[in-house]
Amino acid sequence: MPRVLLATSLALVSFASVASAQQPPTVRIRGTIEAVDGPVLAIKSREGTDMKVRMTDNVAVFGVAKTELSEIKAGSYIGVSAMPEPDGTQKALAVHIFPEAQRGAAEGFRPWDLRPNSTMTNATVAETVKGTDGQNILVKYKDGEKKVVVPPDTPIVTFVAGDKSELKPGAKIIIFGAVKKDDGMLEAARVNVGRDGITPPM
Repeated sequence: MPRVLLATSLALVSFASVASAQQPPTVRIRGTIEAVDGPVLAIKSREGTDMKVRMTDNVAVFGVAKTELSEIKAGSYIGVSAMPEPDGTQKALAVHIFPEAQRGAAEGFRPWDLRPNSTMTNATVAETVKGTDGQNILVKYKDGEKKVVVPPDTPIVTFVAGDKSELKPGAKIIIFGAVKKDDGMLEAARVNVGRDGITPPM
């Protein structure tokens, strides 16, 4: 009996390894749409690279719209792009407020590529108080918590329901997870586009 269990366990481990190996790496893209050809977006990336991204048939489009710091309240689920400070706090570079339907999205703390050494924290606001250098926010996620200082000039945005019609030349976009398909084309199931000409700050 133990031998059967061992064989089963090894098979499961092998299957899990194969499954994880088959997960294609994702690509984060920030840039400007230069042209639209059916489902394909021609994008000039932040780094100046010409890229093509194919949207899935059921692509979700979200607008990135400006909002106010006052909209961040206890219980809000937010994402904070930040730079770590020597005292362990995170100094916000941008804050985005998730709609309730996206609560829990990519929860946690991780390195980010907005700037060298920047971080991203997706978490729930536990408390927010006025500080000498801006708003002090304590956020909590499943593995811990972070203290965040939000300077007065920090861009604050929120995600709002968007439409494919917003994906046009000149629009500023960010795609968090484009996937490279077998045919070599990058594919995206979600595109976030700046509203009113803004560049998504995250």
